[in-house]
Amino acid sequence: MRLGFLWFLLPVLIYAQNSKLLECNKIFEERKHELELKLEAIDEQQQAYEALKEATEAMMKRKEEQLLKKEQELNATKEKIEAERRAIEDLIEQNKKILEEIKKAKTDKISQTYAKMKASAAAQILQQMEPEQAANILLSLKPKTVGQILAKMSPNKASEITVLLQNDEKSKKRK
Repeated sequence: MRLGFLWFLLPVLIYAQNSKLLECNKIFEERKHELELKLEAIDEQQQAYEALKEATEAMMKRKEEQLLKKEQELNATKEKIEAERRAIEDLIEQNKKILEEIKKAKTDKISQTYAKMKASAAAQILQQMEPEQAANILLSLKPKTVGQILAKMSPNKASEITVLLQNDEKSKKRK
Protein backbone atom coordinates (compact mmCIF):
# COMPACT_ATOMS: atom_id res chain seq x y z
CA MET A 1 0.00 0.00 0.00
CA ARG A 2 2.72 2.23 0.63
CA LEU A 3 4.01 1.72 -2.74
CA GLY A 4 0.64 2.50 -4.27
CA PHE A 5 0.47 5.67 -2.28
CA LEU A 6 3.87 6.71 -3.52
CA TRP A 7 2.77 6.01 -7.04
CA PHE A 8 -0.19 8.19 -6.46
CA LEU A 9 1.85 10.90 -4.82
CA LEU A 10 4.57 10.84 -7.43
CA PRO A 11 2.44 12.37 -10.24
CA VAL A 12 1.15 15.00 -7.81
CA LEU A 13 4.71 15.91 -6.83
CA ILE A 14 5.86 15.93 -10.43
CA TYR A 15 2.90 18.12 -11.38
CA ALA A 16 3.62 20.52 -8.49
CA GLN A 17 7.26 20.71 -9.41
CA ASN A 18 6.41 21.26 -13.08
CA SER A 19 3.96 23.91 -12.04
CA LYS A 20 6.70 25.67 -10.04
CA LEU A 21 9.10 25.34 -12.96
CA LEU A 22 6.52 26.75 -15.32
CA GLU A 23 5.90 29.61 -12.92
CA CYS A 24 9.68 30.28 -12.61
CA ASN A 25 10.07 30.11 -16.38
CA LYS A 26 7.23 32.58 -16.77
CA ILE A 27 8.91 34.98 -14.26
CA PHE A 28 12.27 34.58 -15.99
CA GLU A 29 10.71 35.20 -19.40
CA GLU A 30 8.99 38.35 -18.14
CA ARG A 31 12.20 39.56 -16.53
CA LYS A 32 14.14 38.70 -19.70
CA HIS A 33 11.64 40.71 -21.75
CA GLU A 34 12.00 43.70 -19.38
CA LEU A 35 15.78 43.51 -19.61
CA GLU A 36 15.62 43.32 -23.41
CA LEU A 37 13.45 46.45 -23.47
CA LYS A 38 15.88 48.26 -21.19
CA LEU A 39 18.79 47.10 -23.34
CA GLU A 40 17.05 48.44 -26.46
CA ALA A 41 16.47 51.79 -24.70
CA ILE A 42 20.14 51.90 -23.71
CA ASP A 43 21.17 51.10 -27.29
CA GLU A 44 18.93 53.89 -28.60
CA GLN A 45 20.40 56.35 -26.09
CA GLN A 46 23.91 55.28 -27.00
CA GLN A 47 23.18 55.76 -30.71
CA ALA A 48 21.67 59.16 -29.99
CA TYR A 49 24.77 60.04 -27.93
CA GLU A 50 27.10 58.93 -30.72
CA ALA A 51 25.14 60.95 -33.28
CA LEU A 52 25.22 64.01 -31.01
CA LYS A 53 28.92 63.52 -30.40
CA GLU A 54 29.65 63.29 -34.14
CA ALA A 55 27.51 66.35 -34.87
CA THR A 56 29.25 68.31 -32.10
CA GLU A 57 32.69 67.28 -33.35
CA ALA A 58 31.76 68.25 -36.92
CA MET A 59 30.47 71.62 -35.72
CA MET A 60 33.61 72.17 -33.62
CA LYS A 61 35.78 71.31 -36.62
CA ARG A 62 33.87 73.81 -38.82
CA LYS A 63 34.20 76.48 -36.12
CA GLU A 64 37.90 75.75 -35.77
CA GLU A 65 38.38 76.06 -39.54
CA GLN A 66 36.46 79.34 -39.53
CA LEU A 67 38.60 80.62 -36.66
CA LEU A 68 41.80 79.62 -38.46
CA LYS A 69 40.60 81.38 -41.60
CA LYS A 70 39.73 84.52 -39.59
CA GLU A 71 43.11 84.36 -37.85
CA GLN A 72 44.89 84.14 -41.20
CA GLU A 73 42.85 87.07 -42.53
CA LEU A 74 43.64 89.11 -39.41
CA ASN A 75 47.34 88.26 -39.65
CA ALA A 76 47.37 89.27 -43.32
CA THR A 77 45.58 92.53 -42.46
CA LYS A 78 48.00 93.13 -39.58
CA GLU A 79 50.99 92.59 -41.87
CA LYS A 80 49.48 94.91 -44.46
CA ILE A 81 48.85 97.61 -41.84
CA GLU A 82 52.37 97.15 -40.46
CA ALA A 83 53.85 97.52 -43.97
CA GLU A 84 51.75 100.64 -44.57
CA ARG A 85 52.82 102.04 -41.19
CA ARG A 86 56.50 101.50 -42.07
CA ALA A 87 55.93 103.12 -45.46
CA ILE A 88 54.25 106.11 -43.79
CA GLU A 89 57.09 106.41 -41.28
CA ASP A 90 59.59 106.34 -44.16
CA LEU A 91 57.60 109.05 -45.94
CA ILE A 92 57.53 111.13 -42.76
CA GLU A 93 61.30 110.79 -42.42
CA GLN A 94 61.77 111.75 -46.07
CA ASN A 95 59.44 114.71 -45.62
CA LYS A 96 61.36 115.81 -42.51
CA LYS A 97 64.62 115.67 -44.46
CA ILE A 98 63.09 117.60 -47.35
CA LEU A 99 61.63 120.16 -44.93
CA GLU A 100 65.04 120.57 -43.27
CA GLU A 101 66.63 121.05 -46.69
CA ILE A 102 64.00 123.64 -47.58
CA LYS A 103 64.52 125.45 -44.27
CA LYS A 104 68.28 125.35 -44.77
CA ALA A 105 67.95 126.67 -48.30
CA LYS A 106 65.62 129.40 -47.08
CA THR A 107 67.96 130.28 -44.23
CA ASP A 108 70.94 130.25 -46.58
CA LYS A 109 69.16 132.60 -48.95
CA ILE A 110 68.21 134.93 -46.08
CA SER A 111 71.73 134.68 -44.72
CA GLN A 112 73.21 135.53 -48.10
CA THR A 113 70.89 138.51 -48.29
CA TYR A 114 71.95 139.81 -44.87
CA ALA A 115 75.60 139.02 -45.58
CA LYS A 116 75.44 141.30 -48.66
CA MET A 117 73.78 144.14 -46.74
CA LYS A 118 75.65 146.86 -44.91
CA ALA A 119 75.98 146.16 -41.18
CA SER A 120 73.96 149.26 -40.18
CA ALA A 121 71.02 148.36 -42.47
CA ALA A 122 71.02 144.73 -41.31
CA ALA A 123 71.19 145.87 -37.66
CA GLN A 124 68.16 148.13 -38.08
CA ILE A 125 66.08 145.31 -39.63
CA LEU A 126 67.18 142.63 -37.14
CA GLN A 127 66.55 144.96 -34.23
CA GLN A 128 62.87 145.13 -35.23
CA MET A 129 62.48 141.31 -35.26
CA GLU A 130 61.81 138.95 -32.40
CA PRO A 131 65.14 138.15 -30.73
CA GLU A 132 64.84 134.42 -31.52
CA GLN A 133 64.34 135.10 -35.24
CA ALA A 134 67.21 137.56 -35.32
CA ALA A 135 69.47 135.07 -33.52
CA ASN A 136 68.59 132.34 -36.04
CA ILE A 137 69.58 134.62 -38.93
CA LEU A 138 72.81 135.72 -37.24
CA LEU A 139 73.74 132.07 -36.53
CA SER A 140 74.04 131.44 -40.26
CA LEU A 141 76.39 134.39 -40.83
CA LYS A 142 80.17 134.56 -40.45
CA PRO A 143 81.34 135.65 -37.00
CA LYS A 144 82.97 138.82 -38.39
CA THR A 145 79.66 139.89 -40.03
CA VAL A 146 77.73 139.06 -36.84
CA GLY A 147 80.10 141.25 -34.83
CA GLN A 148 79.67 144.19 -37.22
CA ILE A 149 75.86 143.90 -37.13
CA LEU A 150 75.71 143.58 -33.31
CA ALA A 151 77.95 146.64 -33.00
CA LYS A 152 75.38 148.70 -34.91
CA MET A 153 72.45 147.59 -32.70
CA SER A 154 71.26 149.10 -29.43
CA PRO A 155 73.16 147.58 -26.47
CA ASN A 156 70.01 146.05 -24.92
CA LYS A 157 68.89 144.33 -28.10
CA ALA A 158 72.46 143.21 -28.93
CA SER A 159 72.91 141.67 -25.46
CA GLU A 160 69.56 139.88 -25.67
CA ILE A 161 70.44 138.38 -29.06
CA THR A 162 73.96 137.52 -27.85
CA VAL A 163 72.52 135.50 -24.96
CA LEU A 164 70.31 133.60 -27.41
CA LEU A 165 73.28 132.99 -29.71
CA GLN A 166 75.34 131.74 -26.78
CA ASN A 167 72.56 129.35 -25.64
CA ASP A 168 72.13 128.06 -29.18
CA GLU A 169 75.86 127.42 -29.50
CA LYS A 170 75.85 125.46 -26.22
CA SER A 171 72.93 123.31 -27.33
CA LYS A 172 74.69 122.56 -30.65
CA LYS A 173 77.85 121.46 -28.79
CA ARG A 174 75.80 119.05 -26.62
CA LYS A 175 74.39 117.32 -29.68
